[in-house]
Amino acid sequence: MIHFFKQPISHLELPDKFTYPFHYTPHPLCVLAAEEVKEYIASRKEWQKELAFGKMFGVLIVQKENKQETTKKEAVNEIGYLAAFSGNLAGKNLHPYFVPPVYDLLQPEGFFKMEEEQISSINIRIRELENSRSYLDSKEKWKTETEQAKAILNQAKAALKAAKEAREIRRQSSSALSEEEQASLIRESQYQKAEYKRLEKEWKKRLEELETETRHFETEIEQLKTERKERSAALQRKLFEQFRMLNARGEVKDLYTIFEQTVQKVPPAGAGECALPKLLQYAYLHQLKPLAMAEFWWGDSPKNEIRHHGYYYPSCKGKCEPILLHMLQGLEVDENPLLNSIHEDEELEIVYEDEWLVVVNKPAGMLSVPGKAEDRDSVYHRLKKKYPDATGPMIVHRLDMATSGLLLVAKTKEVHQHLQAQFADRSIKKRYTAVLDGVTARTEKTVSTEKTTLPFGRAGRINLPLCLNPLDRPRQIVSREHGKEAITEYRIISEPEKYTRITFYPLTGRTHQLRVHAAHPEGLGCPILGDELYGKKADRLYLHAEYIEFRHPISGKILCIQKEADF
Repeated sequence: MIHFFKQPISHLELPDKFTYPFHYTPHPLCVLAAEEVKEYIASRKEWQKELAFGKMFGVLIVQKENKQETTKKEAVNEIGYLAAFSGNLAGKNLHPYFVPPVYDLLQPEGFFKMEEEQISSINIRIRELENSRSYLDSKEKWKTETEQAKAILNQAKAALKAAKEAREIRRQSSSALSEEEQASLIRESQYQKAEYKRLEKEWKKRLEELETETRHFETEIEQLKTERKERSAALQRKLFEQFRMLNARGEVKDLYTIFEQTVQKVPPAGAGECALPKLLQYAYLHQLKPLAMAEFWWGDSPKNEIRHHGYYYPSCKGKCEPILLHMLQGLEVDENPLLNSIHEDEELEIVYEDEWLVVVNKPAGMLSVPGKAEDRDSVYHRLKKKYPDATGPMIVHRLDMATSGLLLVAKTKEVHQHLQAQFADRSIKKRYTAVLDGVTARTEKTVSTEKTTLPFGRAGRINLPLCLNPLDRPRQIVSREHGKEAITEYRIISEPEKYTRITFYPLTGRTHQLRVHAAHPEGLGCPILGDELYGKKADRLYLHAEYIEFRHPISGKILCIQKEADF
């Protein structure tokens, strides 16, 4: 499965360490390998219809292990690459150009396919029972006669009550009823009560018969569903036990053992079937040394997630991070670049300050708050040190680590609460400037803000609800079912041939709102330049919070603060 490069690579330096898969710039060797794989994919015409819906591919630069000392030229000659796809392709896991899966669950005689057929037959039987005429008629008859019984018994109960009231009137209106008349009224009462009890008993018996008939079907359906659930769980467990993942030290762990240490405890569906785990497993099995990796998307973007054809993407967190933490042990791996404090020696710029609040210009690459790693550099750390007597959470709102611009900070708990209330009622106005990595084709239209119509240029409104992708944190996805309302107005400032300068006016404050609304096909369909989560990496994310307008919590005056972007 190893492929050797079609063009010379001796001029390229080999990587010192293996790629950190969750945040990387593809090594030049990976770019060359990916281009060759793309060329091969494009040549397979029979796949193009399926691939148009999108699929992730991966390349792994490898070196044949050689125990003897070699010259640089000989070492270069031992460099090649492996290729893989995530999931399956054209209904198969095995294709000659790509490495095989860790375990081929599609093999016809394998336990997975055989047990899957049994589970499928249970599904068919459940559907047959749920849609059978006997069951549907029985359920409908039970429902209809239950309602009928309720109406008849209510009517009989009302008649019983009316007769009782009539007897009471007779007793009260007559000064002296004979013993025979008194006895007659008592017999009438007893008879009517007995008749009601008889009627109630008859209906109870009838409804119990109908319920028993209906429950017979439902019990069988529930038993089948329980069997399906138990067999599916057992099948999943047995399947994940077949995924025996290697690492560079030669240690083996199955997926169940790997995920036992995670919050979710159980491997998610599709775990172990992504491109990079396949590539590493093959390399370890065949004594090939992994040097670098890259994964790229081919085809259209999925409906909810954001992927662009040909762009490189980091490995997913939910499915792959626990697996790769095991598989990369024994390799010297690049450090996570996000952990580097790139602004450690820089002063934090104060744009506005008074006795009660501060507005700072957060640089790109600095956290607003420290998050899980409490010792990481952040705006909060800097200001807590600068204002040791400040009370409350201080940071009123947040900017993404990669976003630069104006950040509002309160010096007291009361001011913090007042400003947060303004964010909650959407009275605070914000403006961002950004550069899009391309030219958007979104239809032109004019929209109105609270004050006035956006005055010039192509303008519009994007309304796409957002929520977290639980299998690929911190990415957000568009979800009309689970997402929270997210609204962005925008105005396009200029459109050169390659990039678009744009102004955003967010009306809500969801995580990654502007980034997703820019990149999503139903938004602008054009990612912000340098957005490695939803587009592709550049020297920085070209998104800057340049303007904020709010009411001062103490003076009541409207403050308008601006800091233009340096790009």
